[in-house]
Amino acid sequence: MKKYTTISEEETEELAASLARVLTAGDVIAFRGGLGAGKTAFTRGLARGLGVVDTVSSPTFALVQEYTGGRLPLFHFDMYRIAGWDDLESTGFYDYMDRGGVMAVEWSEKIENALPEDCITVTIETIDGDTRTITVEGGGRF
Repeated sequence: MKKYTTISEEETEELAASLARVLTAGDVIAFRGGLGAGKTAFTRGLARGLGVVDTVSSPTFALVQEYTGGRLPLFHFDMYRIAGWDDLESTGFYDYMDRGGVMAVEWSEKIENALPEDCITVTIETIDGDTRTITVEGGGRF
């Protein structure tokens, strides 16, 4: 487990970009943190670290955003509105697991039983203003 403190959105993105450099195909990142914690900012950093040049936005209404063109594809999920297994299945979640990319899953606690055992958990806690405590664990590397 590694714990970090960031004091700006830019620092949060830079931390994520550095993490992205060690990610491999099939990695699943399970985010934990409340509204506005910085999950999408962290994902923007992951994308940049993977070499993705597309603009990263929250997949709240689309449920999943795909970003390709980098070292690995990035699949960004928002599970906030997932209410059960049928909803999860309709996102194509299991199909994405076989596509050789990195999956970044916001609101992962909604699908905890569907996550692989070796997923990487990123917990983001707001301290005050832009200050965040970010804990990274799992995946056999953290």
